[in-house]
Amino acid sequence: MLLKAFVTVETQRPEWDIADIFRKYWREYRQRYGADPWQEQVARHIMDCRTAKLGGYARQCDNCGKILVAYCACRDRHCPKCGAWARAQWLAQQEQLLLPIPYFHIVFTTDHALNVLVAGGNERVIYDLLFRAATETLKEYGQRELGGELGITAVLHTWGQQLPRHIHLHTLVTGGALGRTADGRYRWQASKANYLFDIVAVAATFRDTFCEGLLALHQQEQLVAYGSAAGVDVPALVAELRAKKWEVFARVARDRATDGGAAKVLDYFGRYVNRVAIANYRIVQLQGRQVSFRYYDNPDGGQEKVLTLDAVEFIRRFMQHVLPPGYMRIRHYGLHHNRKRAQLAATRALLKAPEPPPPTLTLHGWLTEILGVDPRQCPYCETGELVRLGEFGPVTGWKAIGMRLLGLDLRGRAAC
Repeated sequence: MLLKAFVTVETQRPEWDIADIFRKYWREYRQRYGADPWQEQVARHIMDCRTAKLGGYARQCDNCGKILVAYCACRDRHCPKCGAWARAQWLAQQEQLLLPIPYFHIVFTTDHALNVLVAGGNERVIYDLLFRAATETLKEYGQRELGGELGITAVLHTWGQQLPRHIHLHTLVTGGALGRTADGRYRWQASKANYLFDIVAVAATFRDTFCEGLLALHQQEQLVAYGSAAGVDVPALVAELRAKKWEVFARVARDRATDGGAAKVLDYFGRYVNRVAIANYRIVQLQGRQVSFRYYDNPDGGQEKVLTLDAVEFIRRFMQHVLPPGYMRIRHYGLHHNRKRAQLAATRALLKAPEPPPPTLTLHGWLTEILGVDPRQCPYCETGELVRLGEFGPVTGWKAIGMRLLGLDLRGRAAC
C-alpha cells in the first residue's frame, strides 16, 4: 500500500513468542485455575508488550525520509522480552562491589516437600525466610571461621529447567571477611583459595535455621491455609524436613582478572534480574496446543533435551514463578550492603586495591555494542540519521483496525 511504502514498523520478533501462547490460552488458563489481579496484570503486560496497545513513537530519516514506527515495551520484570537494558545497568553497578579476591558461588536449596505451603499463598513469607536462613548461616560461619563480616549478594530462583517449582537461593560470597584487631583497627582475613567453609555443616545449620523459622511462622499464625496449604500439619512437615539432608552447593569463582569468575557469576545472576523462568529463545515449536522448549537435564549429565507441554500447563508452570507485588528478588548483605560502603572501602585499602571507576554505561553505547551498528542510523539508506518525530498513545479500537487495513504490523520492537 502507498502508506506502507513510506512507513515501516520496526520488528525484531523471535520465531516463537511466549506472548502468543498467552494470547491464545490465557482465558482458558484463568477459567481452569483462576488468577488474582496481580497475575492478571502480569499476563496483560506480557500480551501487550511491544504492540500498539502500549503506544510508541515515530522517527524519520533525515536523508531518505523513511518513517519508522516503534512500539513500547511493558518493562515488566516477568516479561520474556524485557529487561536487557536494566540487566546491563545492574551488572555495571554490581561490578563496583567486586574485590580482587576469590569469590564463592553457594546455592541453598529447599526441600520440595515445602512446595505445598508455598503454592497455598505463602510465597512472600517463605521466600523471606529462605533469604534470612541462608544469610544468617553465612554470617554465623563468617564470624566463627574468619572472625569478621562477609560480603554477600543473594538472588532468589523459584524454578528448574522444566519450569517446576524449585525454590533455591544463589549467593556470591567474598573469599574472606573484614574484622577488627584487638586495638580496634580493621583487618582482612582471607579464606583458603579453594575452601570457604565445611559445606556439609553449613547445609545442616541452614536446614535447622529454616525449620525453626518455619515453625515460628506457624506458631505466630503468619502462614495462610489456602488451596494446597489447607489442612497441612506444619509441625509434622517441619519434622519431615528436619529428618532429611538438605543440599547446599559451593564452588569457587576466582579473581575476575584471571578468569572472570565473580563477574561470570554476576552475569548468571543478571539473566534473571528482570526476567523469569524462561526466555523466547528456548521455545522450539508451537504447534496446535503443544509448546516444545529446550532444557538441560542436569541428572543426565546436563544433556540438552526438548520437553513438550500442553499450552495451558505451560502457562500454569510459568505463572508459578510470578513474584508477589514489589518483592525484591536480589538482596545485598554485609560488605555488599549499601550501608557498608565505608567498610568496603576499608577492605580495598587493606588489599591495596584501587577504587573502581564509576560506571560509564550509556543506552546509546550499549545498543551500538549489542547491535553492531549505531541505532540512530537509518536501516534503509544507511547514511541518514533517524530523528524523533513524536510519541503516540495506545492504539486500540478503530485506530488499530485502520492501521491493519493500511498494512501496518501492530507488534514491533521495544521503543521505550
